[in-house]
Amino acid sequence: MTSFAPAVRNHRRTALALVLCGGLTVALAACGTEEDPDKGTNGVARLSAAEIDKKARAAAGAATAVRLSGTLVSKGGTYRLEMRLNAKGGMGSVTSKQQSFALLRVEDELFLKAPAEFWALEGSGGGEGGSADVAAADKLGGKYVKVPEGDPSYRQLRGFTDKKVLLDGVLALHGKINKGGRDTVAGQRTIQILGGKGEGGAFDVSLEGRPYPVRVARGGGGGTVTLADWGQAFPLDAPEEDDTVDYGGQLPKSSG
Repeated sequence: MTSFAPAVRNHRRTALALVLCGGLTVALAACGTEEDPDKGTNGVARLSAAEIDKKARAAAGAATAVRLSGTLVSKGGTYRLEMRLNAKGGMGSVTSKQQSFALLRVEDELFLKAPAEFWALEGSGGGEGGSADVAAADKLGGKYVKVPEGDPSYRQLRGFTDKKVLLDGVLALHGKINKGGRDTVAGQRTIQILGGKGEGGAFDVSLEGRPYPVRVARGGGGGTVTLADWGQAFPLDAPEEDDTVDYGGQLPKSSG
């Protein structure tokens, strides 16, 4: 009996040691095999916030085309944009609370297409000129109306079709640039870049392929947009002559 008890105790101690060692081995193995969050990515998330921001802007600037969808809020109102842009120009639609119209720009030629109601509203300023503009609404409705470069609205409308101008405005961050969290946007893993703590705007940068910006939240409640189809070509041609109206030197009551 006296020789048996120590043997049992020794056996239990050995078994306990094996269990502990086994558990420790599993724990260490688990730590050693924990998946690298940057595995299979472009590695951009390892960079500093400023470096990520620089790479994202460079990728966006070098891209031959992009599709932009979302809402922009400014002092002039709230606009819902659906635009496709390249170095040659852009095409798509702009919708505000009161109006909706299509834009098409090829180089410096800018066209606006809207229903007759749009032109009647634009021309409803009263007086003789307003009456004449309302009368012209049926002629302009549903046609591509060429926007004269001297018209007050030309510059603003052109901005909606200019890749550099629109992206510079959308991607603007204010305050110190910081790195945010990771997310998944449209199936792509992303890392977020913040202006301040986000109050100065934020955008998600793709961690797959080129580091393109793929989602933007503008600072101060300035709207949210998504950016997709980077580098994907699309047809961009001036409208047919029989679908075009050249109104003249200035559009009716353009709101600039």
